[in-house]
Amino acid sequence: MSLKKVNTVLAAAFILFILWFGMEFVLSPETTAPGFGLPSWPSGDGGGFLVIKGIRDVVLALVLGILLVTGHRRALGWALLIEALAAYGDMTTVLTHHGSVATALGVHGLTATLMVVNGLLMMHETRTAVAAPATPAPQPS
Repeated sequence: MSLKKVNTVLAAAFILFILWFGMEFVLSPETTAPGFGLPSWPSGDGGGFLVIKGIRDVVLALVLGILLVTGHRRALGWALLIEALAAYGDMTTVLTHHGSVATALGVHGLTATLMVVNGLLMMHETRTAVAAPATPAPQPS
């Protein structure tokens, strides 16, 4: 399988996963939130932040999806690298709020790291060949 196909399958999988996860937080935050890794449900009106997290994930997925569909593969590589920061941020949030270490590392950390790998592979796939230095054409004598 070519690098381009591998990158496309990985990127599509991330897009679908992030979109699904985000929609779950928008549509059913009370049943989705326990899988995030935090130890307790937000108090007061804090549940609204779960919907915000879902909307964030949906938007992140749509950005990746548009770049994939329109063929902007190098930009998709950069976006994967940058969007991995959101997953690393989620991992850090879970760890600093005494949540599940297994979920923090196994879900958020692994997702972020795989996004970085996919982004780097996408950058490798789309790198431009280094042009050979131009040699002056021989001049007729």
